[in-house]
Amino acid sequence: MIGGSIRAVAAVAADLLREALSRRWFVAIGAGITLVLATIALAVRLEVVDGALAATRLFGADLAGDVRAVDVALRPVFAAAAWLVFHGGICFGILACADVAPSLLAPGRIEHLLSLPLRRWELLAGTWLGVMGLACVGALYGAGGLAAILGAKTGVWTARPLAAALLAAAGFAPIYAAMLAAAVLARSAALSAAVGGGLFVAGLVAGNRDVLLALFDPGPSQAIFAAITMVLPRLSALAEAAHAIAGSERVAPGALAALLGGHLAFALATLALAIWRFERKDY
Repeated sequence: MIGGSIRAVAAVAADLLREALSRRWFVAIGAGITLVLATIALAVRLEVVDGALAATRLFGADLAGDVRAVDVALRPVFAAAAWLVFHGGICFGILACADVAPSLLAPGRIEHLLSLPLRRWELLAGTWLGVMGLACVGALYGAGGLAAILGAKTGVWTARPLAAALLAAAGFAPIYAAMLAAAVLARSAALSAAVGGGLFVAGLVAGNRDVLLALFDPGPSQAIFAAITMVLPRLSALAEAAHAIAGSERVAPGALAALLGGHLAFALATLALAIWRFERKDY
């Protein structure tokens, strides 16, 4: 039974990925990432001499002429790319995936899906998993493409940007779980996007809860803020971890594992809530 459920969830996820390839919006995002990578490849010229970066040119204009070890010189570039992939990728994901669940629940289509040998929880879990697959592919394509371009130009090859990209996808996991739950409650792409955007902002705030708590006077307001931010995914803290990993800075494994565990727990709890409500709806 467990094997059959896993196959059913995987089949739903694979079907969602195939459908995404046929959507112009997703194709346009992929084309946009490719265009940015191609522009970087053509515009940036790096002169490497004996393992040191001697000069950097952008569109033929000199940017820096100081000689530095090339692996050290590229750390800020990879760190900035991780920051962009994390925040920009989540924002693009919220906009691009806002109508995935509402279209799945559209009249006519949902009745057809429910007539298939699928359990309702398998349908929602497969949808969430498929969207997470899209998030991973997009993040890895952008960060991996940049790493490959700089590696080909400088000879410095590193998987750190890819690890940072996977953290960006992990940051999107609880957000899309909340968007999926919102779509089950009300079949609206606008509401789904609003919930995703609101949780994104709230997650950035939650990551800085220790600093913000000091701004409150002791009392009910501080306690309420502490309670709310305690359960929210700490997106800004995960973004800082992605930034540090891409920039070759040390990240405590225990702290990173706790962050990822918190994001996964929030995502699974929210997905369970969506499934609970979905099981009780009539179509």
